[in-house]
Amino acid sequence: MPLVHRTPDSRFANLPDYPFQPRYHLLREGLRMHYIDEGDAAATPVLMMHGEPSWSYLYRHMIGPVVEAGYRVLAPDLIGFGKSDKLTRQSEYSYALHVAWMRDWVETMDLKNIVLACQDWGSLIGLRLVAEMPDRFAGVVLSNGGLPAGDPAPDAFKKWRAFSKHSPIFPVGKILQKATVRTLSKAEVSAYDAPFPNRQSKAGARIFPSLVPLGENEAVPDQLKAWEVLEKFDKPFTCAFSDKDPITRGGDAKFREKVPGARDNPLHRTLSGHHFIQEDDPEGFAAVILETAKRAGV
Repeated sequence: MPLVHRTPDSRFANLPDYPFQPRYHLLREGLRMHYIDEGDAAATPVLMMHGEPSWSYLYRHMIGPVVEAGYRVLAPDLIGFGKSDKLTRQSEYSYALHVAWMRDWVETMDLKNIVLACQDWGSLIGLRLVAEMPDRFAGVVLSNGGLPAGDPAPDAFKKWRAFSKHSPIFPVGKILQKATVRTLSKAEVSAYDAPFPNRQSKAGARIFPSLVPLGENEAVPDQLKAWEVLEKFDKPFTCAFSDKDPITRGGDAKFREKVPGARDNPLHRTLSGHHFIQEDDPEGFAAVILETAKRAGV
């Protein structure tokens, strides 16, 4: 069993706007994965997937409105983030493992007719799930993310990857603030710091930028296989990228060109905000999810 950090529950006490009951799934490796599950269990599931270096707290302003619209919202914390267990060695993380862990959870929960809402690494993992289990998904809303397959790394991303590798400090809350237009409160910044009380707990957050398959990377063959499936995916696929994200700007074009469900979709839009659009325009992102679900007939 690898060395694992489990963030004490006390770190998550009294977080602003995060009243959700914690739920846990035990993965085959013995790792405990946390997730939020709100709304009627029989309702259509909306899967909200976070990225790097955030956690399900990112979606706190979107969960309520989507539940109130009649949907079931599930928001997991990836292994290494939030209330989920964290491997303490960077070498123990891989892209393939993250996909396998999430697939284990989706299959155990037996989720069907899923509307996926994803951003950042939530899209790298979420879109792989769509490609591996397309029959389980009714639609997709993609914001500020993608499914790279050996593409050249943008300069802004190269800087971010270098920072994550070499910076002596990795202040998660401040990183979130730097990629958000609105000013986060001190308590909100602390909430993003909460999962990571020490250096070992940040191993997953540190390694994630280096796992993105930009340039030569062991994950490229799996990405290309996933694209083959997405190029046949004809269910509603909506792009809702923001107008101020230097890393993912223009990343929607490939999906709108290649994914059948995105080609003639009238719901695409540009949201106002930086990389973490869930903080800058949660209302707009939630509205796109509901419109996409309606277009999907679920």
